[in-house]
Amino acid sequence: MAINNHEIDYKIFGEELQFVEVELDPNETAVAESGAMMMMDDGIQMQTIFGDGSQQTQSSGLLGKLMSAGKRMLVGESLFMTAFTNVGQGKKRISFAAPYTGKIIPLDLSQLGGRIIAQKDAFLCAAKGVSIGIQFQRRLGTGIFGGEGFIMEKIEGDGMAFLHAGGYIVEKNLQPGEILKVDTGCVVGYTSGVDFDIEFVRGIKNWMFGGEGLFFAILRGPGKVWIQSLPISRLAGRIVAYGTYKRKEEGSILGGLGNLLDGDGNY
Repeated sequence: MAINNHEIDYKIFGEELQFVEVELDPNETAVAESGAMMMMDDGIQMQTIFGDGSQQTQSSGLLGKLMSAGKRMLVGESLFMTAFTNVGQGKKRISFAAPYTGKIIPLDLSQLGGRIIAQKDAFLCAAKGVSIGIQFQRRLGTGIFGGEGFIMEKIEGDGMAFLHAGGYIVEKNLQPGEILKVDTGCVVGYTSGVDFDIEFVRGIKNWMFGGEGLFFAILRGPGKVWIQSLPISRLAGRIVAYGTYKRKEEGSILGGLGNLLDGDGNY
């Protein structure tokens, strides 16, 4: 595979709230979603670009660029990205921060078959030349019932790309034919050789009283998969639920006094 992407060095800092520091040689460029930048050295130039700045996007005409950018909107990304180029002398550093608690996943696409399929909003930053597009799941059942797993991001190239996901991240290597069943919201990404499908949860009692969704993802090897323990949708749902009902978990012993003790005087 020809080297088309800028080759960048990096270092990840932090535990639950992480950021990645990217080191750029003169004339090297990294691209990121708007708002991801945390800090950077003097001598790095910012430029807003239409699309992802990849060779694939640049070689297409205006209509192709519009269609590519429009597809990115379907996965929750903006029409524009920001390119950060080292225009100074010597190495320069720029840092990109995670948007919420979780882990940053470094991906060397040259070692992963040149393509990763990832959940919406997972992309954080990448070397210039990496293409960030859209992946529709082919199966009708997946499309109708897959929820978060239906429209996903397609990240292609031979350079470094960085994803972010919630909670703890588990990386698994699936052997040919090996199957892993996962909550649809917990799938972060997988290599192109992995087969993705959606399966209905059998048994009416399971989905009515089990606390899980109606469907879960079926991942079939061979390939690598990345699983997150805390999807942002699950975290947001808990925060909303916590703030919109009157808590009674203290029981009859404390009752409203428990809320008063932890600072909630409105009971």
